[in-house]
Amino acid sequence: MTSEAGPFKSTGDYQELVDEISGLLGAPATLENRDFELIVFGAYDSEGALDPSALDPVRARSILTRRSTTAVREWFEGFGITRATGPVRIPPTPAAGVLRGRICLPVRHRGVALGYVWLLDGDPGPTDAQLSAAMTVASRIGALLADEAQAGADLTRELRAVLTAERGWERDMAVAELRTALGPRGDGVHTVVCVAPWPSTHPEDAPSFRTVPGATALCTVPWSAAGQTLALLVRLRSADVPAPALAAAARLLERAGAHAAAGVAGPRTGLSDLGTAWREASAAARAVLAEPRLGPVAEWRSIGPYRLLTALPPEAPQDPAVRTLLSPAHRELAHTAEVFLDCAGQAGRTAAELGIHRQTLYYRLSRVEKLTGLDLDDGEDRLLLHMALKGARL
Repeated sequence: MTSEAGPFKSTGDYQELVDEISGLLGAPATLENRDFELIVFGAYDSEGALDPSALDPVRARSILTRRSTTAVREWFEGFGITRATGPVRIPPTPAAGVLRGRICLPVRHRGVALGYVWLLDGDPGPTDAQLSAAMTVASRIGALLADEAQAGADLTRELRAVLTAERGWERDMAVAELRTALGPRGDGVHTVVCVAPWPSTHPEDAPSFRTVPGATALCTVPWSAAGQTLALLVRLRSADVPAPALAAAARLLERAGAHAAAGVAGPRTGLSDLGTAWREASAAARAVLAEPRLGPVAEWRSIGPYRLLTALPPEAPQDPAVRTLLSPAHRELAHTAEVFLDCAGQAGRTAAELGIHRQTLYYRLSRVEKLTGLDLDDGEDRLLLHMALKGARL
């Protein structure tokens, strides 16, 4: 089942094995990792599989959201599935949202639980011989998960080294190590995704790349003194089709929470330019955090002036002309000026956008000119003010 490109397994490898279990037991099966995150769902073509009662609340949530709640996880673990070496039958419990009984096949490798295959139990349900055959397939899944976990851990360290290394020989060495680990796949088209901030307090606290469609590797990277950001390396089939990276970013945002944003770098062939790609992805994420209308997922090429503004040093001082305008006391005036400039200086559009009378707009703009000393009829003054207002968001 090992691909020619290296030790990583595609979702299709797991799909084949789960479908094999579904066929052996005559029931649809799902494969989850040990954190109860869905890896693949094996549909089974039978009348029973289409029974609406099969989709009880717990099963429906697992398939639709690709994960289970902490309460559901603890409830199932209470039946000893983390220690079991053979099939575990779990009875229906409507109070817990489990309307149909379950059969859990622990997926283990060298005694370590790596995941679970889940099936709906029936009457009479599968025989002991069928379950024994299914456990043999589950052990093959365990071997794949173990190989991938080992390779993924290595790539996590190597990707982090590339993204955090100083320019020059240090980064060149890190890129060479990552290229060696990826093998021929390192020569393909890649892009980088940044999700920030990431709800993590430990550098190793990141999801398995196996649960993110299209992911080649991921790691956490320091974002600020207060937190982390998540970096994801995605291989693309074509530089013109960023869909896998956009889908992966959206998937990770579900875990990151409502206050996070994601940025996607431009595509690159090979790995030598990953440092620049990471800066682009980080810049796009910062732009969304500053200007939510750009997101929640933004490509670097789509963030407009923020491509330049995010390149400025974070400690760059505010321009003296706009310092007073940017104080909290003049927040409304600053917003009016920004909308006016966003609307290309068209008073009618601006007034409609703000929901105010034109005379009110003119009055506010005159106050902006007095506070800043800038002439809003002058192109360069307008450019300075516009960039200062956008930069303040960062």
